[in-house]
Amino acid sequence: MGIDWGERRIGVALSDESRTIASPHTVVPRSGSLDRDLEEIARLVRENAVDRVVFGMPVRLNGSRGPEAEGVLEVTARLGDRIQVPVTTWDERMSTVAAERALIGGDVSRKKRRGLVDQVAAALFLQAYLDSLREVGS
Repeated sequence: MGIDWGERRIGVALSDESRTIASPHTVVPRSGSLDRDLEEIARLVRENAVDRVVFGMPVRLNGSRGPEAEGVLEVTARLGDRIQVPVTTWDERMSTVAAERALIGGDVSRKKRRGLVDQVAAALFLQAYLDSLREVGS
């Protein structure tokens, strides 16, 4: 499962069982309560029999981590206390921009893009993570 943790929305992507293809799954609106948001993610993990959660790490273009990245590390630690599967992070640089461009290229309206961009971004960096697993295994 890929998670694109945003201020307003949480993009969720899933891979197939063979860990070959990542696909957009859903967007969870942020509730205003970190505990409620984490419980919703934990519910999705259980419902979808997820065996690993990959959180997008908001790394700056120069590779450094800012306050947003520190916030993601805190969230991943708290999620790790709620679920029984590993939680890891993955560089999400430019995933939202790439998702936005893909949706524009697909002639998706601005209104529909707002609801899709976060889950598409999650699918993009989850796919990069899955691809890296195959490269290591080669």
